[in-house]
Amino acid sequence: MTQILLVGCGKMGGALLDGWLDLGLLPHDIVVVDPEEAKHPSRPHIRVVDAASALPEAFRPDVVVLAVKPQMMDGALPPYTRFAGAVFLSIAAGKPLSYFARVLGGGTAVVRAMPNTPAAVRRGMTVIVANPAATAVQREICGDLLAAVGDTAWIEDESLMDAVTAVSGSGPAYVFLLAEVLAAAGVAAGLPDELAARLARETVVGAGELLHQSPESPEQLRRNVTSPGGTTFAALQVLMKEADGVGRLMTEAVAAAVRRSHELAG
Repeated sequence: MTQILLVGCGKMGGALLDGWLDLGLLPHDIVVVDPEEAKHPSRPHIRVVDAASALPEAFRPDVVVLAVKPQMMDGALPPYTRFAGAVFLSIAAGKPLSYFARVLGGGTAVVRAMPNTPAAVRRGMTVIVANPAATAVQREICGDLLAAVGDTAWIEDESLMDAVTAVSGSGPAYVFLLAEVLAAAGVAAGLPDELAARLARETVVGAGELLHQSPESPEQLRRNVTSPGGTTFAALQVLMKEADGVGRLMTEAVAAAVRRSHELAG
C-alpha cells in the first residue's frame, strides 16, 4: 500500500517505473510528475501530472523518488518540501545527502542511490546509502524499489559513492567501449564491418552471461580460456603489459571518474 511519487520519468525513472509494475505495484499507488510524459503518455494507466503544483492537495506519498538530472535538482526539489514526512529516494549522481538536508531539512529521511543503465533490462547494479533520519522500514522500502531493476548493495560510508559512480555507474560505458574497439580491431584484422560488430557484441554479451552464471572469479575465467603459448595468451601479453596495459589504463580511468564525481558533488 506504499504511495509513490516519481519525479522524472526519463530513461532511468521509466525503467524503475516499469520494474515496479512488474513487481506487482498497483498503478493507482504511483503518481508521476513529468511534463513530457504528461504531454505524450506512454503508460496511460499511470497518473501523470506536468508539475508539482498539479498534485492534489491531499496527496501524501510515502516515498518521493527523485529521478531528475542533477543539474535540474535545484529547480525541481523545492516544491516537494511539503512532503517532509516521506522518505526521499534520490538517484541523482553527485548530489550528497547533505545537499538534501539543506533543502529539505535535517530531519527529513533521505536515501541516495547510484543505479546504472542496465536497469533498463532488469540487470542493473545499484549502491545505496541512507541518512540517520531514514528508518529501517523506509530503508527496506527503498531497497525493494531499487531491487526491482537489478542487484543492490548498501553502504554506510557515503564517501564511497564517488568510487561507486566511477566503477558501476560509469562502468557500462567501459564495456560498450570494449565492444566498440574490439569490433574496430576485427575490421583492422580483415573482417567485414558487420561481422566484426556482431562478433564483438555477442562475445561481450556471452562473456558477461558466463561471468553472471559462473561461481568462478573473473581471474579464473580468464585463465580457463588462456592456453599457454596460444592465441589468447599472445593477445593478453599485449593487454596486460605493466607499463601501458588495460589494467593501468582502467585504474587511471576510474581515478579520473572519481575525481570528476567529487568535483560535481561540490
